[in-house]
Amino acid sequence: MIPDHRATPGRRTVRLAALVATAAFALAACSSAATPAPTLPSIAPPTPTPVATPTPTPDPDASATPDLSSCPKSWDQIPPLKAGETKTVTIQTDLGNIVTEVSGDLAPMAAGNFVALAECGFYDGVVFHRTVPGFVIQAGDGEFARVPIENPQHMGVGGPGYQFDDEPVVGDYVRGTLAMANAGPDTNGSQFFIVLEDLTGQLSKDYTIFGKVTEGMDVVDAIAAAPQSGPPSNTPDDPVVMTKVTVSQ
Repeated sequence: MIPDHRATPGRRTVRLAALVATAAFALAACSSAATPAPTLPSIAPPTPTPVATPTPTPDPDASATPDLSSCPKSWDQIPPLKAGETKTVTIQTDLGNIVTEVSGDLAPMAAGNFVALAECGFYDGVVFHRTVPGFVIQAGDGEFARVPIENPQHMGVGGPGYQFDDEPVVGDYVRGTLAMANAGPDTNGSQFFIVLEDLTGQLSKDYTIFGKVTEGMDVVDAIAAAPQSGPPSNTPDDPVVMTKVTVSQ
């Protein structure tokens, strides 16, 4: 049986993003002045750092509770994207639109899952809950990171109520890559991240790549540049809301 994200939230294992380190970097890490390595992308964050409760700016289009009755309830309800099939998924925010292309050639299940959740409104009103400049921005927690946010300390641990297996990673984590966040092997759900810089050879291939940003990297950069709490949670002071996520051919 595929475990449910919400079944045992306290037992999730944090998966750290393994970064390649040179000998010089390893020595520098011993110094108190060393910069901590980013802990993204993961579903469950480390023990939250005490910070002021982030309150996203209210958006009238994202305030109403969405009807999620048509969303997938289990992994076997996900319609995989066929080989050669692509879809355009547009993420609307107050800072502008992020246009992505997802591909069945990259990851049929992950791409199909992203499309299905976008079409049923799962992502509408959900914030980018973690932003790490020079690394990634992460979103997709429709359980705890949807406005109005009632339990900000839980942002980043939620999902759609099901998990599905990893798929072979096709390509590298270059700037604009769209990939699944996870809490360990075969724990994909709804959370995803967008790569800010070329991480080829620096990020372990444990995160399924299913698409790329085709327009709006300036918006992605603006989201990443906004003030945030810093490691380990990297919670934005004013999280940007995905007001509407739509799918087209």
